[in-house]
Amino acid sequence: MPNPIIRSLERPELDTALEWAAKENWNPGIHDANSFWAADPDGFLAAEVNGQLAGVLAVVSYDGRFGFVGLFIVRPDLRKQGIGRALWADGMKTMRSRLLAGATIGLDGVLPMRAAYEKSGFVYHTRHIRFEGVGARPTAPVNGVAPAARVPFANLLALDTEHFPAPRPRFLTPWLRQPDSAAFAATPRGTMGKLGGYAVVRKCRRGFKIGPLFAKDDASAEALLLSCSGHAAGQPLFLDVPETNAPGLALAAKYAMKEVFSCARMYNGPVPTFHQSGVYGVTSLELG
Repeated sequence: MPNPIIRSLERPELDTALEWAAKENWNPGIHDANSFWAADPDGFLAAEVNGQLAGVLAVVSYDGRFGFVGLFIVRPDLRKQGIGRALWADGMKTMRSRLLAGATIGLDGVLPMRAAYEKSGFVYHTRHIRFEGVGARPTAPVNGVAPAARVPFANLLALDTEHFPAPRPRFLTPWLRQPDSAAFAATPRGTMGKLGGYAVVRKCRRGFKIGPLFAKDDASAEALLLSCSGHAAGQPLFLDVPETNAPGLALAAKYAMKEVFSCARMYNGPVPTFHQSGVYGVTSLELG
């Protein structure tokens, strides 16, 4: 039985972790690593065995107010040897030490692991359902949508913070500007200061993912979806919708997107307060 060394992950190893995620069919974005690292450079742990990377775990703190654990992978040839248990136990201690007292921790876990996470104090909240469709250019101009780059960052951050449990400016800055992506803002009132929502569509190992898709109303959500779809024309297009968002599910159905995967959003601590009904698509199953 190996005795793993648990340590901080180094930046190049995050690229390796995302390659592992790709092999697990999680389909990460091809430029996710830079944004993940920017969110919290101290928020990633490694399990090392015999000088080699054996496992990874994200323990990201958003301003100490909200934590998220994810990207939990043990190298396939080293599984069922206690490495994952050691990494998880150390990770939860580390996570708590990096948060304010009483802060909630979230995760998106594969459904077969739900019972295991419940033993660590996590409580099921909802399913996040991944839908797949095909990107298509809109048949008519999409009104009330502008490139997000035209909107002051402070306005986008304010809207993002309404729909996420804590401010995340260090993450959002590179996320909005990553290569092979597009970011859109809904401006239904015709001004850049009053946003109806925003969305990012990014290139992944396979096709494109929309994340987040945050909107204050169904019309803005649909306009953003159509704009993202146009950026991914002819390519597979994915959207992770909370099962609690009935209009989001209806929007996916309207554009013939089919369920291909789901996971459990769980919380250790009180359910965070944010505008959950406006989350038509979550940002990332790895970091929340």
